[in-house]
Amino acid sequence: MGFMDALFGRRNPVMPNLDALFAVPTAALTLQSAAGFTPTGVGSVCYRATEGAAFSTTQSDVQQLLDADGGPAVERHTDDFGFTWLVCRQDSDDISALVTELHAVNRALEDSGFGPQLLCSLVGFTDADGRSLGLVYLYKRGSFYPFAPTGQQQRDNALELQARGVLDGDLTIEPDLTRWLAIWGAPGL
Repeated sequence: MGFMDALFGRRNPVMPNLDALFAVPTAALTLQSAAGFTPTGVGSVCYRATEGAAFSTTQSDVQQLLDADGGPAVERHTDDFGFTWLVCRQDSDDISALVTELHAVNRALEDSGFGPQLLCSLVGFTDADGRSLGLVYLYKRGSFYPFAPTGQQQRDNALELQARGVLDGDLTIEPDLTRWLAIWGAPGL
């Protein structure tokens, strides 16, 4: 950062660190022991699909690669806002395999030059009372935040803040609460 940037309050953007996803299995153990939330075995990657053969080929290649591992088929959904979600499923006891798949999707899109299209990755959790909690990785911020939907366009803010406190030592938590976006209808929650 140069002198003029410091003078005008500009900051360099945070670079995404996809390897931060590999901290999720440890965070899952913390969530389970401290708050009673267990992984659902469902995770997803959200991105903005673009027109063109290169993107279409990359998207198909990623899906075929993940389907070839013999696990459950990877699903592709488009939400009401036009974002594409690639949904991965694994046994709920094997969160490491799920995170590896999510990392592979992100890495393949990034390596093919489509990193700017990546928005977030999500890993789903639930507790004995049936409450849902998602750990959301913001690609452009390089940080995580908890998202706890409770029903029709409502969220459990207290649970999200509790999860932040529990996970603060395990994950890089997004400090700006205005970036904790509601991702209504996200596959995996």
